[in-house]
Amino acid sequence: MRNYDPSVAPDAAAWLELDESERIELVREYHRRRRIRLPNLHLHAVTHAVIENQLAEGLAPAAKALGRLVAEGLDRHEAVHALGSVLMEHLWDLTNKPRADGDPHAPYLAALEKLTAAAWLSSG
Repeated sequence: MRNYDPSVAPDAAAWLELDESERIELVREYHRRRRIRLPNLHLHAVTHAVIENQLAEGLAPAAKALGRLVAEGLDRHEAVHALGSVLMEHLWDLTNKPRADGDPHAPYLAALEKLTAAAWLSSG
């Protein structure tokens, strides 16, 4: 795999064959080529890579959310950002809020299932 374009799903097997640092660099390079200015390119690329990993690994709530968001009018890149925003909020909660009993990732998966394009667009 030589290039990444968030508007097109990467081949899952080819994506997962890459080292994590290669995945992140592909995302960084995409944003540099497009001259997309970001406050923190590395964090943005890591978030893209984590979401793409979840999709390539077949995490059902992520895949369903992506499909739903695209059906609701977001392009794939915007949908990846929407999923990434849920991921980052979950990570913030994990590090800053008391943990409940049970699966620490259950709130993330539930948030993905509730995510809509309208909600994401109105959040930012």
